[in-house]
Amino acid sequence: MRSNLIFLTVTLSLIIFSCGGRTKERSNDTSPTKRDIIIQDGMVLVKGGEFAMGSDDPSFADALPIHNVHLNDFWMDEHEVTNEQFAKFVAATGYVTIAEREIDPKDFPGVPLADLVAGSAVFLPSKEPVSLDNPLQWWKYVKGANWKTPFGANSKNDPNEPVVHVSYTDAEAYAKWVGKRLPTEAEWEYAARAGKEQLPYYWGTELKPEGKWQANIFQGNFPNNDTKDDGFKGVAEVKSYPANAFGLYDMEGNVWEWCADYYRPDYYQHSPKENPKGPADSYDPQEPNLVKRVQRGGSFLCSDEYCNRYKAGSRGKGEINSASNNLGFRCVKDLVK
Repeated sequence: MRSNLIFLTVTLSLIIFSCGGRTKERSNDTSPTKRDIIIQDGMVLVKGGEFAMGSDDPSFADALPIHNVHLNDFWMDEHEVTNEQFAKFVAATGYVTIAEREIDPKDFPGVPLADLVAGSAVFLPSKEPVSLDNPLQWWKYVKGANWKTPFGANSKNDPNEPVVHVSYTDAEAYAKWVGKRLPTEAEWEYAARAGKEQLPYYWGTELKPEGKWQANIFQGNFPNNDTKDDGFKGVAEVKSYPANAFGLYDMEGNVWEWCADYYRPDYYQHSPKENPKGPADSYDPQEPNLVKRVQRGGSFLCSDEYCNRYKAGSRGKGEINSASNNLGFRCVKDLVK
């Protein structure tokens, strides 16, 4: 069923909560310990290890308990999959994303035919300050919004920006085509922490260290006035901010990223220590009839006034066929020895 048509479901579930080149090596000094970073075909080699996963922030109840996890080595895309990369996939396969597909009226009895038009959820700032208890004041279902036309008909995407309006189903299809997969939630958090554990932010203890923004998030009065203090309103091009100590870009803010794991708020109570891959099925008590997967990293809409899930260890979630203009992904690949 095309659940992304019903934008009430989309917005509440989303808000509440590549590839070519030669191998090279470079050093990165963004961490106290200088390390060699190995990049191959646009992917960074992430050396495995053990880390403390989760958060003790009381506002992230589904990120408890903090638990130790051990991961094997893996490759991860340097940055989020871009519009240019996704266009190559579409050109080669003819793939049509969920947001572009025709809608079967049988799936939505009682809905006027005029409203059964392909589209997706788009953030549109309110004209003035509003109460934050109703996301429909800033989220709208826009007909014709998809990865090619992110704001509807006649809009254009930027080749170097992360592809958005991609559902989990779309992201998984791309990953399979390119010979990769979506990251597990544990792989994603391990890569984002980059050797730093249990800090407020993935990059450290201060939101804006030395006066420099480390991620594309929302400054100002949400949702009507993004002051653009970090340099961007809306999505930023990939690599607009410094890489972390592992050599990965935009692991926080900018756009949410799909992970392979089904979402359950209680999974951390049962997670295995070795290479966890998530629960066997999905369950969200807020919307128990929807199948959801984990999302990570927050987006350009994250604000301490409303959604602070760009912070370290926090989790997001989304219905697998839903999409929006602040939702993208990156891929990983197993290390072949």
